[in-house]
Amino acid sequence: MSSEPVEANAQRPKPVPLPPRGIAMLFLLGPGLMWCGEYIGAGEVVLTTRAGAILGIAVLWVPVVAIFAKFWIGHAGARYTVCTGEGMIDMMARTPGPKNWVIWPVFAAVALISVTASAAIANFAGIFAHHFVPWLPEKALAWIISLGVMALVWSGRFDLLKKAMAILVLFVVLGVLEVARATWPGWNEALSGLTGFEVPDIPAWAQDTEGISSSPWSEILPMLGWAAGGFASQVWYTYWVLGAGYGMAHNRSWGQSADLKTLKEVDVDTARRVKRWCRVVAMDASFALLIGIVVTVSFLMAGAGILGPAEIAPEGASVATELSRIFGEHWGPVGANLFMLAGLAAMVSTMLGHFAGWPRLLSDCLRVLFPATQKVPWKTQFRGLMLILAFTNLVVVYSFGFSPVGLAKVPAVIGGLVLTPLQALSVGLTFYIVMPRMFRAEVWRILRPNPVYAAGLALAFVMFTYFCIAQLPGIIFPG
Repeated sequence: MSSEPVEANAQRPKPVPLPPRGIAMLFLLGPGLMWCGEYIGAGEVVLTTRAGAILGIAVLWVPVVAIFAKFWIGHAGARYTVCTGEGMIDMMARTPGPKNWVIWPVFAAVALISVTASAAIANFAGIFAHHFVPWLPEKALAWIISLGVMALVWSGRFDLLKKAMAILVLFVVLGVLEVARATWPGWNEALSGLTGFEVPDIPAWAQDTEGISSSPWSEILPMLGWAAGGFASQVWYTYWVLGAGYGMAHNRSWGQSADLKTLKEVDVDTARRVKRWCRVVAMDASFALLIGIVVTVSFLMAGAGILGPAEIAPEGASVATELSRIFGEHWGPVGANLFMLAGLAAMVSTMLGHFAGWPRLLSDCLRVLFPATQKVPWKTQFRGLMLILAFTNLVVVYSFGFSPVGLAKVPAVIGGLVLTPLQALSVGLTFYIVMPRMFRAEVWRILRPNPVYAAGLALAFVMFTYFCIAQLPGIIFPG
């Protein structure tokens, strides 16, 4: 599909095609691969592995609960996109209340996060790549990978992005399956870690390690924030659904709000077709949920089973080198290389998601808040913002040599914790109050979502609100 948006109401949209049935639906999966391929990154490979080393298998519940809660935000947003043909930023702009009261804080936070998030990923990508190409400096490798990713994203080809993500996710899964096999703690301990909701104390050996706080929440909260990605990851999933053309997103593109006149004219037959696309996106999102949980749990078990007993919690550039050394001692070069390949693939796939997603998100915010920006062609905005992000991440931030773990924790806390309750609330209100008004009553009866979405969104709102109010202040202002 073209990446250049078309004018709303310029021509009558083509009929919504019917999705295939049965096993043929698997060939449509793609947005979910891009979703999980993007959010499996520094949080899973580094922060989760590090938290597993420090706190052990007892905190297995943390990433699983976080991924499950955020799944409902992304899934509800994607279903909304299937039904309306617009992405999540436009969805949140329709939240009942004062005009754009949700978008203003989102834009402020995103402007801050976006100039640091990819810097951490680029840093880690260079470190992991150095394991395979030791004759090139880590920073040079980070630049080479970043420029290659930018070239792919610059093309605007959704099909190329989907194929690249699928290959990278395959490498990640193959690598972590070996991790899971080698570090499996047994069913009793694994179930206890999943259901015990334990918050263990920082072990004595870690209390004397530089960079580790005395509070376990300093490791748990960033892991919660990065699990399933932050605020942006759920927004980007709706963009990948737009790119795939599911349901009412058929023949539409990025950078445009819903055509409300067309939605009011949707008939019952079209609604039934869209409902079948809702089932496709449910399968797609569930696939991403499963992969995300398997990969994240495997990385945590690697930290708990290998690094914890060795009393090592890597910091900075030593993350990859320590992991490689310790894993090599236990599994030999094949196991170590598989783990490092999984880590590198996770970083590259995340960078693809970042450079493809951040410009779209920022462009949507600018369009909503400052309508005059619509005079600039969407593709020009997208590429211009991508160049700005590349400069801020790779030159200003990355070149100054900030700690990669520290860089990873900043967007995790802001985007993954602070914005998540607001996102869950906004999506829920729009999903259940605004969206029904977009359709005729007989159409809405067909498209009306199951109440399970309300329960999932409520879980995300309550859980992350609790962490922000009860635990986050103690980490920001210790003592």
